[in-house]
Amino acid sequence: MTISVGDKVPSTDLNIMTDDGPGGISTDDILAGKKVAVFGLPGAFTRTCSARHLPGYVDNANALKAKGIDSIVCISVNDAFVMGAWGKAQDVGDSVMMVADGSAKFVTAAGLDSDMSAKGFGVRSQRFSMVVDDGTVTSLQIDAPGTFENTSAEVMLGAL
Repeated sequence: MTISVGDKVPSTDLNIMTDDGPGGISTDDILAGKKVAVFGLPGAFTRTCSARHLPGYVDNANALKAKGIDSIVCISVNDAFVMGAWGKAQDVGDSVMMVADGSAKFVTAAGLDSDMSAKGFGVRSQRFSMVVDDGTVTSLQIDAPGTFENTSAEVMLGAL
């Protein structure tokens, strides 16, 4: 079942790239006591994700924070090395936290997974965005497969 507005975000262990290599972080660590913009996408270095989805959140980071967002988190079913390299390639700096859900535990627990095995990609994330306030989903957008319409930073900014 897909997570909904009013639900608590599943407590899941994830990974981020640190100066010392991959490091663990939990959804609880990321979300506790904060208002967080979270967006998920099918994969690092992919066409729409690299050209539009992630850059929109980087470009609008200050505007989102001005509307009360404490941090911005990008989640993808990639490993921490890939997410770290993608963040550097996209010059995200510290505007967006690049979080690896390498085993798809978070997206599966949240019902936001997508089986792309027929295309050779395995289990991935649906394209989604949500605002999470102290661990509770206050808004959620999910794009239909193959589209990028409702999950952009601009749409989120307009709804805040």
